[in-house]
Amino acid sequence: MLSKILNFFNKNYTKKGEINMSCNGCSSCNSMFCFQCEQTAGGKGCTKFGVCGKDPRVAALQDLLVYELKGIGFYGEKLIEKDIEIEDRIDKFVMDGIFSTLTNVNFDEDRFVELLKEAEEIKKELKGKIAQCNCNAPEEALYELPEDKESMLKDAKRAGIMYNAALNEDVRSLREMLIYGLKGMGAYAHHAYVLGYSSKEVNKFFYKALAAAANNSLTVDDLFNLNMELGQSNFKCMEILDKANTESYGNPTPTEVLVTKKKGPFIVVSGHDLKDLKQLLEQTEGKGINIYTHGEMLPCHAYPELKKYKHLAGNYGGAWQDQQKEFDKIPGAVLMTTNCIQKPKDSYKDRIFTSGVVGWPDVAYIQEVNGKKDFTPVINKALELGGWKEDELEKKILVGFGHNATLSYADKIIDAVKQGQIKHFFLIGGCDGAKPGRNYYTEFAQKTPKDTVILTLACGKYRFNKLDFGTIGELPRLLDVGQCNDAYSAVKIALALADAFECGVNDLPLTLILSWYEQKAVCILLTLLSLGIKNIHLGPTLPAFVSPNVLNVLVEKFNVTPISTPEEDLNKILG
Repeated sequence: MLSKILNFFNKNYTKKGEINMSCNGCSSCNSMFCFQCEQTAGGKGCTKFGVCGKDPRVAALQDLLVYELKGIGFYGEKLIEKDIEIEDRIDKFVMDGIFSTLTNVNFDEDRFVELLKEAEEIKKELKGKIAQCNCNAPEEALYELPEDKESMLKDAKRAGIMYNAALNEDVRSLREMLIYGLKGMGAYAHHAYVLGYSSKEVNKFFYKALAAAANNSLTVDDLFNLNMELGQSNFKCMEILDKANTESYGNPTPTEVLVTKKKGPFIVVSGHDLKDLKQLLEQTEGKGINIYTHGEMLPCHAYPELKKYKHLAGNYGGAWQDQQKEFDKIPGAVLMTTNCIQKPKDSYKDRIFTSGVVGWPDVAYIQEVNGKKDFTPVINKALELGGWKEDELEKKILVGFGHNATLSYADKIIDAVKQGQIKHFFLIGGCDGAKPGRNYYTEFAQKTPKDTVILTLACGKYRFNKLDFGTIGELPRLLDVGQCNDAYSAVKIALALADAFECGVNDLPLTLILSWYEQKAVCILLTLLSLGIKNIHLGPTLPAFVSPNVLNVLVEKFNVTPISTPEEDLNKILG
């Protein structure tokens, strides 16, 4: 099995010694190394310029910020061991700091300089709270940040992924997996926190994991177990985020969403932040401006406290990777609330705005002041541009099948399974992306038998969510569970069905067909594995940071399987 998988992924598998071990973006050269996302150059690593648009200087500053966060993790863990409370503002900085280094979030080097300076102050503050520390502190904890940006860039070499060429490749693989899982969990924790929800248990794990990533004495087994612990922590984090969203905006309900244009001024809202959307809806009410969701914001139409605004008009466009084409020269404004930003084209750079952790050089940024954001610049730009001149012929799609809505049909679903009306469930979800091969997910969904149900979530659903799959009884065959932030809903549905049939999740007629792109997908995969869920079909490529030995463990322990062709995979799954 391992040999077959390695052959399948041979285009992106990085053999030991093949990686450019050069510095990560120092000021004297133009080099970097990053392999955290699925689209990394050549399936091995970006060494000249990030496929995402990240330049070597930003890459270097991001590496140095992660380095500083490891130092904060070391002192934070020592304080936790002494039962010394760490302030919420520091917890928030840690989650936001690690989130800011996730793919397609922040590309503004000046913002990273500010984060680095704040990280250094926090590290000193935590260190000062430890009266005596005779512990063997790692270099990340002892490092002192210089004052100027160019010196930071020179120092960033020591923070590079490949800086220690002698490091065991399996240790490196599991360390990076741990860091990337933290980046994903940082995103989920951030979204919960802005709504006033958090967990000290989850927050403490950030320090533990960051400290572990700087601990050279940990074994491969230690690091593997920490990755499984991260999966459990993230499950708790996603549960808190689900509670934050549903208690703030109500449980999603099945809702038809317009996916065509309406006449008039408009603002397109992309990203993942429900609170930003709510504030924008409040500030635009009665102004004659239509609000459209984009990308991962599509599920917002199903929340009662958001869809009550009549000017939440519909959803524009598809997944994140098409934004340069979709935003090109549009007569409206765009608000990017969290990750998924691409380099803005000149044709819309003057009409795109960022918020929260998102940043792009020379793009207008909406600051938060006392928990509020003033979106007047976005509103004025939308009114100035005037919007679309006429309506398009209406087309709608159905969303809103989170765990509360889907499980309200539990009796009917169970009865349909027992009567043979539903033979199988497929969860086809995850990240979308631009690399070839992702048409697999469209074809797979289209080829699923009519007596099967498709659950979907995250932006991967844009590959097929506008297609008509028909119904089974009272249920549509395609159930949109939500955005990537709603992965908890899918897990809860699976666990509830397992309870109803008095079996384990792995015994259900359920198959997970997952696509990955960035670190939130890594985090979710670790959560699924930590719950003991097996037989996951993963694609379109293998993460470049997974070493052969680590891959072997995932295959043997969890039967993680690469996608092949829709026909072959369906035949194997359905027998």
